[in-house]
This record gives sequence, C-alpha cells and structure tokens, in this order.
Amino acid sequence: MKSERTKKKMEVRKVERKTLREVTVKIGLERIDMQEGITVEVLLDSRATGLVMSSEFAKKQGFKLKKLERPINVRNVDRSLNKEGPIENTVEVNIYYQRHRERTEIDIIGEQKWTVILGMP
Repeated sequence: MKSERTKKKMEVRKVERKTLREVTVKIGLERIDMQEGITVEVLLDSRATGLVMSSEFAKKQGFKLKKLERPINVRNVDRSLNKEGPIENTVEVNIYYQRHRERTEIDIIGEQKWTVILGMP
C-alpha cells in the first residue's frame, strides 16, 4: 500500500508533466486605433510560425480588422489544410511584456482553444 507522501509525489509529477506541454505568459495587448489595452494569457508555441488571434476574441475586444489583399492558407502540423480556412484579416497591436513593447500584426483565424498564440519561428 502506498503512503500518503508517495501518492502526493506522484500527483505532483503528473501536474509537472502537464504544465510542460503548454507554456503560457500574460502580456498586454493595446489596440492601436483606440490606445486601449487589455491583459491576456497567451500560449507560446514553438511549432507555430507566426502570431494568431481567435476571430471571436478579436470581435469581442473590438479590434479593427485589416483585410489582406490575398488570403493565406494555413497548414496544420501534418501538412493538411486547417479546417478554419485561410487567414483573411490581421489586427495591428502593441504587445507589452515586462519592459518590452513591440508593434506588430497578428493574423486572425477561426475558433482556437487559445485566444492568442505567439509563435517562436
């Protein structure tokens, strides 16, 4: 029979493994047109090749969408086309993290598990 101490160690190990699969960080996002900001928890994804934001989140927060001249097809890790379709819009934002500020565009895509995903190409 396992002691309570052993059980707790096993539970901690399970939590640690799960935590390592998703790395999140809180950042500030500022709407350029209104100079209004929000704090949001984002996913850092080493497999993503860019920055993406959920279309639902963008609309809910009132981000001004900028239509792309040409849609960008999105491929999944297995090289299949993403079911949400191509990227057709972006938003221009200032991203704040600690003492760093960066002005950038974030691609808008359909519903995602995460509100914002920051890729690390």
